[in-house]
Amino acid sequence: MENYTIIIFILAIVIGLSAFAEKSKLPYPILLVIVGVAIGFIPTMNEIEINPDIIFLIFLPPLLYDASFNISPKHFKTNLSTISTLAIPLVFLTTFWIAVASHCLIPGMSWPLSFVLGAILSATDAVAAVNITKGLGIPEKTITILEGESLINDASALVAYRFAVAAVMGSTFIIWKATLNFVFLLVGGFLVGFVMGKILAFILGKVRKNINVTVSFMLLMPFVTYLVAEHLHVSGVIAVVILGLAMARLSNKIFPENLKNNSKSLWDIIIFLLNGLIFILIGLNFRYILKNIDDGMILPYIGYAAIITIVALLTRMVRVFFQKKNLQKSFLKNSTKKRKVSEHALLDTKNSFIISWSGMRGIVSLAIALGLPKFLEDGTPFPQRNAIIFISVVVVLMTIVGQGLTLPWIVKKLNIREE
Repeated sequence: MENYTIIIFILAIVIGLSAFAEKSKLPYPILLVIVGVAIGFIPTMNEIEINPDIIFLIFLPPLLYDASFNISPKHFKTNLSTISTLAIPLVFLTTFWIAVASHCLIPGMSWPLSFVLGAILSATDAVAAVNITKGLGIPEKTITILEGESLINDASALVAYRFAVAAVMGSTFIIWKATLNFVFLLVGGFLVGFVMGKILAFILGKVRKNINVTVSFMLLMPFVTYLVAEHLHVSGVIAVVILGLAMARLSNKIFPENLKNNSKSLWDIIIFLLNGLIFILIGLNFRYILKNIDDGMILPYIGYAAIITIVALLTRMVRVFFQKKNLQKSFLKNSTKKRKVSEHALLDTKNSFIISWSGMRGIVSLAIALGLPKFLEDGTPFPQRNAIIFISVVVVLMTIVGQGLTLPWIVKKLNIREE
């Protein structure tokens, strides 16, 4: 089949499986990943090469924009401390501990290469967790924390990845330069998102009576914002998130109800198809990544991936419960008038466990892994490239399928209810 025919074939499968998943009560993302793996092993199926730049441009902006547009501003502001803790310090902690495990376990995995693997797998993907837990009655606060984390942590992971790859290429890692660069990326992304939001607000104020033009501008702007930010070498992720948050505030003031409904219906369809494509592409690529691995190393690499998955999960769990303790200590320490932490920001044990268990990896980890350079600057092959990609994909599959299958059961066992 030609590539365009395969895409149409995949979209038809996505739509059909969504209906089947709803009736069978199976988690939709897991079903798509498993079917993607199965389809990938069909002998007549051509390889679909995932271009990481296309993933970041086509998938990331609309998904980030939609999540930031629909996130609860009240819960986001209340839980900003937890969200920022998971999105920044936890990303670098996860990078570090995965690097330690990789260096100790995997033969030939130097420290720079270990940090590359750690950075690839440091960011979580809330799309899987939110889709799997939909309808289970998880409190909106917990969903907001998961979504808020995934809005920001991609930027942290990409910074860690760039410095790790630069170290493999021979550059010297200097912590103050890395910190300064990280701050520059975040602040620059914030400014680009803010300015593009003002520009879009001005345009929409002039054309809001024309529904087609208004909706078209709102669809186009996330992509334009991402490209402008990346062209200026700042965080496109943060820029799109700020744009989405700005548009969410603006929509409540100037948009008529029929425009909101039309826009939401169109976005829902786009996000539904993109989510479906993401999960099925993760499964589809397993066969083609597998062929680059020696048969004798497949089982050892799967074993390493399993240990890395456990390390990432334990790191996340420790950090989440440490945050829970810190919030409680801060809440009790300060008097009622001077409290910096509100009671609504506190985490209980049940929700802390759900947040910990929902740390699945997804399309961003896959795209970053596939974006690894093939050659070093001197023309020699990038060391351990195939091993890093294979282990990354196996960890993504393990978190989506393993944690995903058990997450609904855990939610029911913990008897969590919407507040």
